[in-house]
Amino acid sequence: MKTITKLKTGAITVAIVAVIIIISSVWRCVSSSNSISAADSTRTEISPAQIRSMRSIGQWEFLTVSDEELVDTVRHGFFGDDELIRIYYGTLRLGCDLSKASDNWVRREGDSTVCELPPVQLLDNRFIDEARTTSFFEKGKWSDADREQMYRRAQKAMMRRALSPQNVRQAKENARQQLTAMLRALGCGKISITFSQEQTK
Repeated sequence: MKTITKLKTGAITVAIVAVIIIISSVWRCVSSSNSISAADSTRTEISPAQIRSMRSIGQWEFLTVSDEELVDTVRHGFFGDDELIRIYYGTLRLGCDLSKASDNWVRREGDSTVCELPPVQLLDNRFIDEARTTSFFEKGKWSDADREQMYRRAQKAMMRRALSPQNVRQAKENARQQLTAMLRALGCGKISITFSQEQTK
């Protein structure tokens, strides 16, 4: 079955950007009215408080993948075969966990603001909607352990599809767009966004 990818609307991100814009505007007004000198008006420095505020976002979702997986198992017996077929539905969230960002993940390098994000990963392993799981076909007696094994198979198959190179690339592109918008709102000019080389999980 094909994976259906949907880009998040980013309602939380928009709200965060709006708050940062307001704080930045107030800060600029206060600074302009009380400043003694401005050595370089084109150079914008992001304060440690602003960096902490960005980091406090925690898990930042950049791509949502909705998937369904059909899993079947057969048990051969002397009097015939038992069979169980179940359908699982899941919503997998790809993004970055900013709590794993390095201490200098946002920094100045020359006239550019450099931001190094943690690797894109699956934000939550409990993504299967168990309430929607249904038995498509069931013959014979099956234990909870049998069903748990099928659950794990469905989980691994969904993770494999969700973390495809194409989806990871799309999540990174969404991350660049959203973080660039946030840094632009803070007055940053040149922006470079990279991802740490840690293996995607």
